[in-house]
Parts: sequence; structure tokens; C-alpha cells
Amino acid sequence: MSLALSQAHEPLRIEDAVNDVCPWSGKPIAADSLTLYNGSVVGFCNPDCRDKFASAINAFEAALQVRRVSSAGLFQ
Repeated sequence: MSLALSQAHEPLRIEDAVNDVCPWSGKPIAADSLTLYNGSVVGFCNPDCRDKFASAINAFEAALQVRRVSSAGLFQ
């Protein structure tokens, strides 16, 4: 998992979520489908949507890192 998206040491609480509906499905968020992103609790309707979000974030971060390295003329 990326640094931006990680599991908290304390249980995440649904009442702390910045959203009420899942950004993927539009359904209400569930207490078992929360994650911490950039310091905020984000909710999803189910663990699959939460995990889809984690995969998307990781893919974007990897692509951005490749672009940064390429733009700087560096090689990984």
C-alpha cells in the first residue's frame, strides 16, 4: 500500500468519513469498507470498492513516479 493510502492503527469510524456514498457505486458507505487517504477517512459500500480504490491509487502513483523520473532525465 502507498503512503497516502494505509491502514490506521486505530479502528476507522464511519462517522469520521468525508463521504456518505461510495464514490464507485453511489450506494451508502459501510463500516467495514473504510480506508485512510491523505489523512481522511473515506468510505465505500463494500470491501471490493475499497480495494478497487487502493489499486487505482497505487497505479496512478506508480505512473506519476515514472513520469517524474522520465521528466527529470533519471533512470530507475
